[in-house]
Amino acid sequence: MRNNILLLTNANVIDVESGHITMKNITIDNGNITRVENIRENENQLSSNVTVLDLQGKWIIPGLIDMHVHIKEGFAPLFTASGVTTVRNTGGNVHELKDLIHALIEAPTPRVISADRIIDGPPGLWGETSPWSMNADSPEAAKKEVIRQVEAGADLIKVYGWLSKETMKAVVEEANLHNKEVSCDLVYSKDVTAIDAAQMGIKWNEHASGIVQDMYPEWTMQAEETVWDSINWEQPDQKKIEAVCKVLIENKVIVCPTMVLLDQANLLNNYWYTVNDVTKKLEENEGLVNQWKYFLSQPASLEKLGKQATMNKAIAKAYFDLGGQVVAGTDTPAGIFTIPGMALHREIELFVQAGITEIDAIRAATINAAKALKRPDLGVIKEGAIADIVILDENPLENIQHTKEISLVIKGGTVYSQKDILDKVPDTETVMKNIKAFMDEYELAMSK
Repeated sequence: MRNNILLLTNANVIDVESGHITMKNITIDNGNITRVENIRENENQLSSNVTVLDLQGKWIIPGLIDMHVHIKEGFAPLFTASGVTTVRNTGGNVHELKDLIHALIEAPTPRVISADRIIDGPPGLWGETSPWSMNADSPEAAKKEVIRQVEAGADLIKVYGWLSKETMKAVVEEANLHNKEVSCDLVYSKDVTAIDAAQMGIKWNEHASGIVQDMYPEWTMQAEETVWDSINWEQPDQKKIEAVCKVLIENKVIVCPTMVLLDQANLLNNYWYTVNDVTKKLEENEGLVNQWKYFLSQPASLEKLGKQATMNKAIAKAYFDLGGQVVAGTDTPAGIFTIPGMALHREIELFVQAGITEIDAIRAATINAAKALKRPDLGVIKEGAIADIVILDENPLENIQHTKEISLVIKGGTVYSQKDILDKVPDTETVMKNIKAFMDEYELAMSK
C-alpha cells in the first residue's frame, strides 16, 4: 500500500554516483525522495503519518532501467517484479501502449519511454507496413512518417538498416526539427554503417550494430561464408574496434550493446535461464515461451547472430574504456529466453564478464541510463529523485548475481513484494481482448 510518508531506515545504500556503500535513512513523500541522511542525523520524533521500514541487513540500489525492450501489456509487470522500473521501448506502437505510458507513477508496471513503429526500407525486415513497422520508399515518405509519430506522442524515432542513406538522413533531419533523437538498428544493413549513422546525427546505436561493417566493409549478415570465415570472431581486432569507436565517441553516440541477445544466440540450447518467482510466472505466458522454442527449432539465423557475441562484448568494453556512453539493454523479448526484467540482470552480469566493474555495470542500468535519457529524476537515490528503489538481500558489489536477490521493489514510493506485482499480470483473455480492440481501432484509422 502507498503511504503518505515512508521512512527507510538502516539501509545499506549503494551510491551509484560515488560507488560507496553507506548506511542511510531515506524519506519518501508523495512518490519522491525528499531526504537522504546519515543515521545519526535523523533524531527527530516521527509524526504519526510516517511509516517506517527497517532495512537492516539489506542493500538498496536505484530502480533499474532497461534501455532496449519491446514491451507488451501481457508481460509488463514482470519487469517491475524484477526491479526494472523504467524501460525504453525501441519500437512498437504508442497507441497500443497508451495505458502503460500514461500509468500512475506508482503503477506496478515500468515507466515507459517509447518509440512508435520502426521506420525501415522496402521490403522491410519485418515484412509489409503494419502497426509496428513502416517501410519508407522515399525521403518524403519517411519525413511524413516522422511527423505522424511525433503527433502520436513518440519519445524517439527508430530506424532500421534497410533504409537508404538518403532516406535515413531525411528521418534524422525531420526528427531534429521536432527535437526528437533517432535510434538505429543496423544489424542487417548493407549500405549504412555505424559511422555513416553517427555522421548523419543518429545518437543511439542499438546492438553496437554497423560497427563490424565499418571494420570489414565486405561483410554483412548476408555475406558469403568465405567472408564470414575471413573474420576472427573469437579474437576481435582491437585496433579496428577502437578506430570505429573513436569516431562514434566524437559524434557523441550512445551505444546499447544488448549483449544478452547475442550471448543467448551463441549458447542456443544451453541458453541462460534463472529459476525464481518471476520466471515461474513467465512460464504461464505460452505465447512467449512457444515463440522462443520455435526460434530454437530454427537455429540458422541465431547461429549467425551468436557468432558475433564475443565481438559484441569486445566492442562494448572498448567503447566504455575509451569514455563512450554505454547503457544496458536486452531487446526483450527478441531472440531466445530474453526474460522480461530478468534478462537485464543477465545483461549486467555480461558487462562484468566483459571486464567492466560491478559498480559500472550497475551504473549502465541506472545513473548512466538516466543521463542518456536526460532524466535526472531517475537512476539515483537522492533528494528530488523519483522513489524507484530495489531492495536486495545481498551485496551486488561482492557478486553481481546478487542483483537478482530481490526482497522488495519500491515504484514511485509504493512498496511491493514480488508477489504483489506478479499478481497484477493480466490474464490471457484480458490481453487478447485489448489486442483485438487495438487492431480494430488501427484498421478503422487506416481505412479513412
